[in-house]
Amino acid sequence: MTLHVDIVSAEAEVYSGTATMVFAPAEMGEVGIAPRHTQLLTRLRPGEVRVQLQDGDELSFYVSGGMLEVQPHMVTVLADTAIRADDLDEAQALEAKGRAERLLADKVADIDYARAQAELAESIAQLAAIRKLRKKR
Repeated sequence: MTLHVDIVSAEAEVYSGTATMVFAPAEMGEVGIAPRHTQLLTRLRPGEVRVQLQDGDELSFYVSGGMLEVQPHMVTVLADTAIRADDLDEAQALEAKGRAERLLADKVADIDYARAQAELAESIAQLAAIRKLRKKR
């Protein structure tokens, strides 16, 4: 059995196809979705969405957060940012992490702490996805 998966960012459709299983970083923890899963609507944390294909291969995507909608035969990921893990840029993620850490450490700066913390969490999640992908190769 399979289910249809759509991963969509604000800019474009990133993936559309069939899968045997989907794993996503839901707000309450990682969830695994198999065909005929009960309906679910939840927010996503920044992290990796993994899509297992019928041939046993697995595709990885980084999402910055968003929403996950599950129907019995369909999974939809709506994210502000969704990038194939192969396309993530480690240098850019490290730079963003350093910038967010410096902003949080500078107590006198007039910054939005919630935004800096969100940027830090997003860059850490991107780096984790990059490192996980490298281990698979």
